[in-house]
Amino acid sequence: MPENPTPRQMVKGLLQGIAPPRPLFLPIVFSTGARVENLALRAFLGNPTKICNAQRQMRSYLRSDGVSCYFDPFLEVEALGGVLQWTAEHQPPTVQWPQPAEPGELPEDLRSPEEAVAGGRVAVAVDVVRRMSALLRDDSLLMAGVTGPFTLAARLTQLETGGAWRTRELPEVALQLAAEVVTKISGALVEAGANLIVIQEDVLPALSAERCAAWASSLEPACNVVRFYQALPVLLLTDGSAFAANSCVILQRPWDCLLCPTLQGIPALAQCTVPEKRSAALGIALPLETFQLDDSSLASCRASLRQMVAELRPAILTTAGDVPAQTDMKRLIKVLEEVPRGF
Repeated sequence: MPENPTPRQMVKGLLQGIAPPRPLFLPIVFSTGARVENLALRAFLGNPTKICNAQRQMRSYLRSDGVSCYFDPFLEVEALGGVLQWTAEHQPPTVQWPQPAEPGELPEDLRSPEEAVAGGRVAVAVDVVRRMSALLRDDSLLMAGVTGPFTLAARLTQLETGGAWRTRELPEVALQLAAEVVTKISGALVEAGANLIVIQEDVLPALSAERCAAWASSLEPACNVVRFYQALPVLLLTDGSAFAANSCVILQRPWDCLLCPTLQGIPALAQCTVPEKRSAALGIALPLETFQLDDSSLASCRASLRQMVAELRPAILTTAGDVPAQTDMKRLIKVLEEVPRGF
């Protein structure tokens, strides 16, 4: 690897198991662009021109190694036939299904994965990636997000609300459908030019070794198609306590993606026997609550993050999902300035 590698060169190294000389700084800042463009979030999500304009404006302030081309947790459910109900300008929607089902069951008449990749706003996401690929003349990483199979299955079966998935088993048919949709949409995004795909799991049930193996197997096709295009798949685990409870089981598996738990879950790593060179495949995500901290609490968080970065030497530093659209830009920039850019 060159002495001062570019972000894309560091991704190529990671795909070969080579740890970067510094962590890639990749905060997910997407829906905040709606405020930059003075648009309601609903309108922003469907307008590739406005999305590209917002990302270009925010790049100089964020000083990150990547551009958040498209991140929307409802992308897949809409593509499968869900109807989004928007009630507030910068708040996420609720989902209604034309043919609803009981909680724990899949709605009827869902689109197939092949139909889903051509439905909803998937075409908008693909268009944004293509446009940003043509607009950017440097080696910045083009990032896009998809929903992990546990989370999408819970969302489709209405078990996500109220944490019902904690006490009820996610149906196997829903998990299989979710994994196929994730693979199809990930493939469309990397084919358009994305360099990094974030697979975000907000739902993480208790994992036995067998169940963890099944989860990893469900993710394998998506990871394979992403890596085929020389892009980096990142598994973002946003529930710190759930990761802590499952960390030892998760870390014993050989993954085809980079694992990225939140800051709260990182201390649990000390209790696990981590395979050698795991640092080349580990990231750290800053909790979204960090952007609401007062200055004193932010200083404490910064100290913990710096210590963990020095000890673990993570490959990437990101956020535990898309920074909320209503986040004040000055506060956003101040928090991100506290994130260490080196070891």
